[in-house]
Amino acid sequence: MVDAASADRLRIQPIPAHAGIGLRDAHFVDLAEQRPQLGWLEAHSENFFGDNSRRHALLAALRAHYPLSLHGVGLSLGSSGALDPVHLQQLQTLVSRYEPWIVSEHLCWAAAPDRRHSNALLPLPYSEEAIRTVCAHIDETQELLGRQIAVENVSTYLEFPGEMTEWAFLAEVARRSGCGILLDINNIYVNARNHGFDPTVYLQAMPQASVVEYHLAGYEDRGHTLIDTHGAAVHEPVWALFQHALAVIGPRPTLIEWDTDIPALPILLAEMMHAERYLQTHRALAA
Repeated sequence: MVDAASADRLRIQPIPAHAGIGLRDAHFVDLAEQRPQLGWLEAHSENFFGDNSRRHALLAALRAHYPLSLHGVGLSLGSSGALDPVHLQQLQTLVSRYEPWIVSEHLCWAAAPDRRHSNALLPLPYSEEAIRTVCAHIDETQELLGRQIAVENVSTYLEFPGEMTEWAFLAEVARRSGCGILLDINNIYVNARNHGFDPTVYLQAMPQASVVEYHLAGYEDRGHTLIDTHGAAVHEPVWALFQHALAVIGPRPTLIEWDTDIPALPILLAEMMHAERYLQTHRALAA
């Protein structure tokens, strides 16, 4: 595990707590040409593995004007087998090239030991054994990158019999590994509805110093189940839970995710400004 001295050396240096957007291909050119006012951009790491010169030129141009985060979906920190060394090397190369303010991954598993990958971010059992596996992989990643990473809570549609709650599991992983927490407010709300727990209890259990970022997104309500689609505007119950997070944990850099049925850039920026107003209001009340 990471000792206290190493954790301080690796610590994420956060940017100001403003709202940003996820970078999607549909908006590449408009962002580069218009350079709208926004807090920061998040790029999916795997979208920039390899040497596609056009994509890297566009990303470099945006990186020159906005803080950048790299958010991964394929490292599979929770898999029982070893991490993919090729994936780790590609990630290290990307991090060195763009020097993002934060590198994040999902707290899940998505790859089998034979390198077969799932298209879904699959849930973990909330057990001591899973904690040891995840923390070992986080340690390996942080050591290779020479920096603290953050892990994100994922949406789930089934639960394994476990030894602890999801929120206790997440907090313990952060405590043991020294990683940060990327707290996805939409995923907390989706899981609370699907599995029948109080989402405010989840927020109260989070170690404030470990939470370094928020995600907000839209879901689809299918009656019996909420599906984390990232294909709609943020719903009102998620905005309300976000307000509660600001009161309990405090403001953090906040990202609007919109990955399917992607709207025109002005619509996405308007959603981002909605989040920014909540952040500004919290700062004004706290002053």
